[in-house]
Amino acid sequence: MILAMLGVTTENFVFKSGTAGMGAVIILIMGIVDKSSIKEAWWIIGAFLFSIIGDWFLSHMNGDSTMFVKGIALFFLAHVGYLLYALFNGRIKGMFTVILLVAYLVFFFLVLYPTFTDVTLMIASLVYLLISCFSLGAAMGMKGDPTARRSFIFGIVLIIFSDTIIAFKEFVGYHSFDFLITPTYYLAHIFITFSLVKRFKSNAPTSN
Repeated sequence: MILAMLGVTTENFVFKSGTAGMGAVIILIMGIVDKSSIKEAWWIIGAFLFSIIGDWFLSHMNGDSTMFVKGIALFFLAHVGYLLYALFNGRIKGMFTVILLVAYLVFFFLVLYPTFTDVTLMIASLVYLLISCFSLGAAMGMKGDPTARRSFIFGIVLIIFSDTIIAFKEFVGYHSFDFLITPTYYLAHIFITFSLVKRFKSNAPTSN
């Protein structure tokens, strides 16, 4: 939480990457210390690391669409990590995913598509939108500890919410909600980390 507040109030990239970095460290330590380590937790550690690198590209793009595409590609890999972790712990929620996909595809083609002048950026944004919907659909179908499940779902929802505001900012030029981008992004990492902590605890053997 401290790193999240510092990330919001400063431009220092160390603080901006702090929630994802600290989340990865916490999950790694719990995996080493806890005898009932969750092997698929590596997908989340990888997702956080890709998020940090992707955030670096977006923080240094200075209007360069190539940097933006590279950032999207790395965040795509982060969502692959979230998706695979969720699928290891359940299955994709079919009807929910279809409804979400339809809603976001309508948003993409009616609101975002007319603003694109760069084909590569358009394709990258569309592919990223698809993986985001699938990762949330998979999160909705997770099983296990209810608190861990709800926390993970909320984390993915916050990422998609933050990305939606970024889309309005970068492609539509709408800036009223820009102040929510970083707080929701950092909170997403905190909730996902908390979800993993709860799963470690629920999987730990009880002592008699």
